[in-house]
Amino acid sequence: MVSEAPPFWWTKADWRAWALSPFSFLYGRIAGYRMTHARRASVLVPVICIGNFTVGGAGKTPTALTIARAAKAKGLRPGFLSRGYGGSLDVTVVVDPAHHRAVAVGDEPLLLAREAMTVVSRRRIEGAERLVREGADLIIMDDGFQSARLAIDYALLVIDTTRGLGNGHTVPGGPVRAPISVQMRYASALLKVGKGNAADAIVRMAARAAKPYFTASLKVCGENDLAGRKVLAFAGIADPGKFFRTVESLGAEIAIGRSFGDHEHLSDDEMADLLSTAERDDLLIVTTSKDFVRLAGHHGKAEELAAKCRVIEVEMAFEDPQAPGLIIDRAMEACRERRLSKSRKSG
Repeated sequence: MVSEAPPFWWTKADWRAWALSPFSFLYGRIAGYRMTHARRASVLVPVICIGNFTVGGAGKTPTALTIARAAKAKGLRPGFLSRGYGGSLDVTVVVDPAHHRAVAVGDEPLLLAREAMTVVSRRRIEGAERLVREGADLIIMDDGFQSARLAIDYALLVIDTTRGLGNGHTVPGGPVRAPISVQMRYASALLKVGKGNAADAIVRMAARAAKPYFTASLKVCGENDLAGRKVLAFAGIADPGKFFRTVESLGAEIAIGRSFGDHEHLSDDEMADLLSTAERDDLLIVTTSKDFVRLAGHHGKAEELAAKCRVIEVEMAFEDPQAPGLIIDRAMEACRERRLSKSRKSG
């Protein structure tokens, strides 16, 4: 599945957003109703959901990885739960990075599986139960805040401070997934990523709703030797511009930048074009870890492109290093309260 948000979603609302407003109103009413009236099944372990208010990436996967590392530091065995966007499997499966390819399980699950046990399931309750059977004592959901039918103990909503809520309209007129007032009701906290001001209004709304917020930024991992290098940068993620800004922040000159759809698997012709263009202009090819895992395990042009790519790895760095541990503690407390409440009702 390729998911590509229209560019007008991320600019000031224009005639297109307003022309679609009746459909946005209907979509919002349905999405809000489903969130409010959903019957959520419970599992025995704490569930943390890393979500966002809008369609598209804000840094959910790096955030989930950071939370998992904090959980492991506490002696826990975290497990990731994903629907496997971009993958073709329609069964519940434990991801094996040495065996599975992105075309089957999706690109993000392959990244998550490097850090901790990861289960892909279109039916999240089945996936959660599988994780518990496999020994996970903390479940971290990558996305699914608006649609999950699983009881969530802590919902951390990630918001990019450059994009914010885009034009503020609900799908299909804009990127917002459900009415903000409804989403805020079920959020536990917000995570502001970056140094922009596009998230200021939603942070003020969270403060009025007595919701805490954390701040973080994406940091490049590993050594940086790109300063002064001319590169061909390509990215098939929700916000390619964020990746291009990261590359430029490392001192590289982007001679050519290519954007593809989120989760998009490149065709042989597209890969051949990237390779020939880079060779013709003597450019270093750079890409994201998510794009790279979509190339892994394939032969032909994909194997050739993967061999010539420089991967820019990033991680989510919380301003307060204690914040991930605090989030886990709050989720564990909420889980205990949930289980006690259920026990009282059944007794």
